[in-house]
Amino acid sequence: MAMSASVRTVKLKPPLTDSDVSSLQIGDKVLIDGAIYTARDAAHKRLFELIDAKKDLPFPLKGQVIYYVGPTPPRPGRPIGAAGPTTSYRMDTYTPRLIELGIKATIGKGPRAPEVIEAMKKFKAVYLVAIGGTGALLGKQVMKSEMVAFEDLGTEAIRRLTVRDFPAVVANDVAGRDIFTEAVAKYAVK
Repeated sequence: MAMSASVRTVKLKPPLTDSDVSSLQIGDKVLIDGAIYTARDAAHKRLFELIDAKKDLPFPLKGQVIYYVGPTPPRPGRPIGAAGPTTSYRMDTYTPRLIELGIKATIGKGPRAPEVIEAMKKFKAVYLVAIGGTGALLGKQVMKSEMVAFEDLGTEAIRRLTVRDFPAVVANDVAGRDIFTEAVAKYAVK
């Protein structure tokens, strides 16, 4: 299936439902309003220690969005500094199970492993990409930042960000389509 010729813009407000993510297609631009959670490698490892020990998690997974980011300290008067995406493959070993447990979207940069794409298809979730190198601009879409868990991890701690019109693009949809392979096929020089 080819990517659509026109780009849609879709507003999303977490927590997300199966219906919210099922309507998305690769290439769609999304604008997120509401709460998203930050987590990178070290936070994922700790989340899994809690999951495996059957302990309470610091936030509910069902319908949530995880943004792979290690924000910089804020300037005076701002809730957060630069907030550019982290390369997503570093979380690929954890992501299928988090999707199974209810995560509906992740945000990062770069392609995902086949196991992650299969989990998105099976449990109705999507992968969104934010543009790397625009961390200062993305940070301006954050209205509030609250520490949630693992403060000792510094920039890798879990935070609850309240965002307004946070921009991202659908890179993998619930049908398993992948913008990285489809765009390369569409635009490759022959």
